[in-house]
Amino acid sequence: MLSSRPGHVWLDGRLVPADEPHLHVTDRGFQLGDGLFETLRARRGVLIEWDEHIARLIEGAEALVIPLPSGTILEAGVRELLDAEHLSGPGDDRFAPGDATIRITISRGSLERRGTLPPGWDHTAPTVAIQAWPYAPPASGLLERGVRAIASSVHRDPASPLAGIKATSRADYVYAKLEAERAGVDDALFLTLDGRVSEATSSNVFAIVGDALITPTTSAAILAGTTRTWLLADPAVRAIGLRPAQRDLRPDDLVAADEAFLSSSVAGIVPLVAFDGRAIGAGRPGAQTIALRTARERWIDETSLADAATP
Repeated sequence: MLSSRPGHVWLDGRLVPADEPHLHVTDRGFQLGDGLFETLRARRGVLIEWDEHIARLIEGAEALVIPLPSGTILEAGVRELLDAEHLSGPGDDRFAPGDATIRITISRGSLERRGTLPPGWDHTAPTVAIQAWPYAPPASGLLERGVRAIASSVHRDPASPLAGIKATSRADYVYAKLEAERAGVDDALFLTLDGRVSEATSSNVFAIVGDALITPTTSAAILAGTTRTWLLADPAVRAIGLRPAQRDLRPDDLVAADEAFLSSSVAGIVPLVAFDGRAIGAGRPGAQTIALRTARERWIDETSLADAATP
């Protein structure tokens, strides 16, 4: 069986062994969480929703004033790493066709002077790291029983300019996940300051009510994920009989829904069956959620087949 342990990391323009030391202790990403990241999937060497991920990375970098290499350089780095990790081909009997998870991490770089923005902060060369692993779907048991979640005590401020930035500063997400761990559940959902449902620790939230597929608007301090975008626009969703809509969700709305699920670019669509100890719908993964997950995975496969066949 192929090992899931990576052999290489793409760091600042070159491949280096994954088990070597990589960062200086003064790197701002290590010191302050001063950076950005994106995670995405690849199949058959095709980078799924690459343009959307790069656009979000660029938007975050502009907000934090971190210079980025060009998208062309980053894409070349990803492809070089996938080749080195034997994750860019058609696959074989041992695992799925070239299925990979990729993480791109950008920090402001190494700066000897201390302080939040010391002199020289705007002339620091960024650190650019790319990692790749064989794709591992959510555990079958989790998909069969669904996610149980609680409300985090951390609240989201819709007015924050950082709400839509995928920054490496993740202490609030870690804290919320620790709350879930202590409560004996799988995840935690953030609520806004005024009590609306925002998002989970690494995914967007959806509710199915009748034929309506509802997700919070960006005004609920969410990070708008690429799978969320797909769910709101792809014809496959309407073919299942659902009408996507963005509107506010309160905790009682979520619990009263027929079905609910979480969505992210790597885990995909995962059933959400309970919130704060109350069952959502029948308290088990619903048929439409399962149909949406199947449609999304089929779309990824068909997209990779089509793009891989393009000369």
